Amino acid sequence: MAIRLFRQYVSLPIVFLLAAEFVVLALSLSAGEALVLRYYPNPIGGAPMWLEALLYAFTTSVCLMAMGLYSVRMRAGPFGIAVRIGVAVAVSIVVAALGFYIFPETYLGIGILLATAAISVIGVGATRLVFYRLVNESLFKRRVLVLGAGQRVSSILQLRRRSDQRGFHIVGFIPAAGDRITVGKDKLLEKNGSMLELVRKGRVDEIVVAQDDRRQEFPLQELLDCRLEEGIEITELMNFLERETGKVQLDVMSPSWFIFSDGFNRSDFGDALKRAFDLVAATLLFLLFLPVILLVYLGIKFTDGFEQPAFYSQRRVGLRGEVFTIRKFRSMAVDAEKDGKPQWATTDDARVTRLGAFLRKTRLDEVPQLFNVLAGDMSFVGPRPERPEFVSHLNEVIPYYRERHCVKPGITGWAQLCYPYGSSEQDAMEKLKYDMYYAKNQGLMFDLAILLQTVEVVLWGKGAR
Repeated sequence: MAIRLFRQYVSLPIVFLLAAEFVVLALSLSAGEALVLRYYPNPIGGAPMWLEALLYAFTTSVCLMAMGLYSVRMRAGPFGIAVRIGVAVAVSIVVAALGFYIFPETYLGIGILLATAAISVIGVGATRLVFYRLVNESLFKRRVLVLGAGQRVSSILQLRRRSDQRGFHIVGFIPAAGDRITVGKDKLLEKNGSMLELVRKGRVDEIVVAQDDRRQEFPLQELLDCRLEEGIEITELMNFLERETGKVQLDVMSPSWFIFSDGFNRSDFGDALKRAFDLVAATLLFLLFLPVILLVYLGIKFTDGFEQPAFYSQRRVGLRGEVFTIRKFRSMAVDAEKDGKPQWATTDDARVTRLGAFLRKTRLDEVPQLFNVLAGDMSFVGPRPERPEFVSHLNEVIPYYRERHCVKPGITGWAQLCYPYGSSEQDAMEKLKYDMYYAKNQGLMFDLAILLQTVEVVLWGKGAR
């Protein structure tokens, strides 16, 4: 079950979890204060406790989001989740402590902060235990009836993992005229009566239209009855898959979808807002990372020799297919492509230097791309730019690959959060599904959410090569 906020599909269970943990975090500060002051009375700041509790809950919720703990794609086990909760709470406590120097009236004392941190970790952990027990049942799931049982439903059948089906439960599939049946007999439903009767009997919330050929006996009147008499939501297959998977399914997409779908909106104001955000953020991050840039520069010089370059430049394809020059810290040997043929980076690539492996793992090799953002060639968020040689080939073998260049490329992106590093045509096709989802639904709030979740990718070294 999902709702739409700022043009993004947000899982309703995740919204409930965020709200519940926000309350737990706010109460944690009050509990920490009561616990410490009961035994060790000490003066506290002059700010209202309710305001400090709300600020603490907001800061910690942002940190939890940055750790990927509100992502439906979270695959970490209990230990990984516990570590992420601990890191998020620790960062939030540090931010609160630093806030004392800026706003002395918010002073609480180290004892209260430590007690708050302990209570927060226990409270958030307990809330998640209850949440996962409830969400894995049918409490939050939409009961979905699929009209169709042919080739087009294969994308639904591929959603086999429990996390993939967290928002819905398939009641069954109704074979339609012209379908070449691909669904097992145990999942097929016999429509002895009307579709309306089947909907009522199965307590259906939504019907997904996925028949192979709508020109053959399309049940228009039956769908109208379900919609008007029971208020059942009727969803086209593409929209259902986009909502539940966070990507665009190329195998069921048609060119008309680009034209008639809700999305791909552009405005001068939106572009100006995104550009202003890029300029401000790039400038601040450059100042923040300036010492790191100098250290990495010297590190490459010391390890590879002062005569060797610390940076390297490479041609990439950007907005509207225009070629620009990207800048990165050099992480491979100088003669990595001495034969002149472009190559995908692979796992344990022998061309990567010892320091380069660390730079790639921590994504520090990407920092010089801040200059590309300032120059306007790139944005902070967008599809990763590829080399012209790869793009030329991928345009020929992957449908709609050219369309990913309708938005400016970025340092990070939706595909980088949802899919590991790609080094093949198949990987490029999978990442294109996420890139097109971003191009369709891009906006400032979506960009901020991606940037926050990128923190987890960097800290845990996901997908680096």
